Amino acid sequence: MNDHLTPDDHRALRELLAALAQGQLTDAERTAVLAHLDSCPDCRAELAQLEATARSLRHADPDRVGGTPTPVPPPWLGDAIVTAIGDEARRRPRRRIVSVLAAAAAVVVIGGAGAAVGYTVAPKPPAIPLEAVAVADAAAGVTSTAGVVPHTWGMEIKLTATGFASGQRYRVVVQTADGKEALAGEFIGTGANEMHCNLNSSVLRQNAAGFRVLDQTDRAVLTSTF
Repeated sequence: MNDHLTPDDHRALRELLAALAQGQLTDAERTAVLAHLDSCPDCRAELAQLEATARSLRHADPDRVGGTPTPVPPPWLGDAIVTAIGDEARRRPRRRIVSVLAAAAAVVVIGGAGAAVGYTVAPKPPAIPLEAVAVADAAAGVTSTAGVVPHTWGMEIKLTATGFASGQRYRVVVQTADGKEALAGEFIGTGANEMHCNLNSSVLRQNAAGFRVLDQTDRAVLTSTF
């Protein structure tokens, strides 16, 4: 190898040897390779082998080649190629490996930034139109707050409370403006533990006048009037 050539320059010239053997180089490329061959015995030896192979290929009979069955690659060929690629990667300059790793890291960073931007610009879900409503606790020990959410299919009651007798079943009914009642659901009391209930009724918000919570004896233990 010429003393003034870098390893990368030398590799680039070696990669042109096959094209030189087949007469496929431009005049400038051919001049550069030939100048290098004058001082590089390794490349001259490699070129001699490539030229011999090229001559053999020129004498090949395409008809005979086409008439023979397509050879099947041996099963070990894939592993051998992978191993050869790994060996070549280990021989590459460390600077190139670092560059590849830096590029891979950049891809990860860009991907993460893209995800973050996507999360930032993603549309936020609409706020729930929760309407706080007053409640009157008629049972000792019961403390509660409530809100209602109007839907196209009816009305949802969100009830947060403590003090309903543990294990007892309670019914919730919605009262309409014309004095009727519709069941909104049931729940089991949790005693001192705070509970959060979502109860649904088919009564539309504009037709609802309030709701009541009834115990197992149908006694109202909580009322709300809108």
